Amino acid sequence: MINAQDIKNGTCIRMDGQLYFVIEFLHVKPGKGNTFMRTTLKNVVDGRVLERRFNIGEKLEDVRVERRPYQYLYKEGDDFIFMNQETFEQHPIARDLINGVNFLLEGMVLEVVSDASTDTVLYADVPIKVQMKITYTEPAIKGDTATNSLKPATVESGATVRVPLFINEGELIEIDTRDGSYIGRAK
Repeated sequence: MINAQDIKNGTCIRMDGQLYFVIEFLHVKPGKGNTFMRTTLKNVVDGRVLERRFNIGEKLEDVRVERRPYQYLYKEGDDFIFMNQETFEQHPIARDLINGVNFLLEGMVLEVVSDASTDTVLYADVPIKVQMKITYTEPAIKGDTATNSLKPATVESGATVRVPLFINEGELIEIDTRDGSYIGRAK
């Protein structure tokens, strides 16, 4: 149990039978009345965000989470098989628990967040920036670069990304995995 005034960004709490991560917190001391904590919480399971106020001194059930590197090995049915980099044990992780799953390649190392007490996986994050090779895109037509147009391109993971017209097949590009947007050519 932790006190409400001990809440920080990234703290995981159990409330109403659900797990929530604190995204934002603010210690508020109004002119009249008691001091309280205004928080923005994100549900671990479905990603919904809600705002909640806690009075100072209120007890909350905290959840100890562990962040560990896991390497993606292969896909088996609807699950993705990962290997713990420290113990070399293999664990299946469901598709809906992986953020940025469309940009997952074999051998990629992800950060997996799990509940330390029950050892259940809460979610896994693909790195925010990844470099991928373009496997297919339409060739650019000479002189068709006057506008800031984008064209679809398929990358080696099978995902489709919108890229500028001057990008060709076989080039290495950087992608933001949060929204699947093109960042630039890989250096």
